[in-house]
Amino acid sequence: MSKNVVVQTDFGRSDGAVSAMYGVALSVAPSLRIFDLTHDIPQYNIWEASYRLYQTIAYWPEDTVFISVVDPGVGSDRLSIVVKTKDNKYIVTPDNGTLTHIAESVGIKAARIIDETVNRLPRSGESYTFHGRDVYAYTAARLASEIIAFEEVGTELDVKNIKALQKSNPQVKEGKIFGHIDILDIRFGNLWTNIDRTFFKQAHIEYGDLLEVTIKNNRREVYKNKMVFGRSFADSHLGEALLYVNSVDKIGVAINQGSFAEAYRISTGANWKITIQTK
Repeated sequence: MSKNVVVQTDFGRSDGAVSAMYGVALSVAPSLRIFDLTHDIPQYNIWEASYRLYQTIAYWPEDTVFISVVDPGVGSDRLSIVVKTKDNKYIVTPDNGTLTHIAESVGIKAARIIDETVNRLPRSGESYTFHGRDVYAYTAARLASEIIAFEEVGTELDVKNIKALQKSNPQVKEGKIFGHIDILDIRFGNLWTNIDRTFFKQAHIEYGDLLEVTIKNNRREVYKNKMVFGRSFADSHLGEALLYVNSVDKIGVAINQGSFAEAYRISTGANWKITIQTK
């Protein structure tokens, strides 16, 4: 078993919550290697937690254990689970939709419900609001260090019963590609769509082509203009908009050395729709 544990939360770093999780994990197994995925997920944003796992997980070795804690339902009857992916990674998380992108892109091989009578930090039984520390960090550390096997996490859960968020797929119709803004490349303000690069290949779109892009929030048109499909940001002038293939092989929208999201006040989700005219 890999001794790598990778953690993401919506806790931020302004208090001791993340540090407490690391302390629990290292108390279980001092030889663990603990890494941050991110702690800047917007509060309660399960969709973004799901996407950040998808963005990251493929680049880690087999047997890496991920913890994802974005948990607006903490203390409710939602399940705490561990899944094993089809590429042999483990994710410790609430069953609240966090696994939506992983289930579709990587696939889930098996799932277990965490048995808190065994896999819970000792003397924490009266706390119901910090499962990230008391359940997830403790269980992940025991799993990564081979104190327990995956089968000892708890009762098996049918992977078909894992909760998923609503997720639409891009479409091609009448010479147009329809999709939505999945997520932001936050620091740079680029838009990452759900349109896979293969849609451009099927439409015979080449680098250097000029395409019309329309972005709407529900029915309200926010942006409409033509931009170049570039191989990199160097294929546009400073301040110009462009389409490009991002690091997860989806179509992105950017302003060269500027923030597209900030310039046009664009956010993410199924209501933020993008249409690309292909001919």
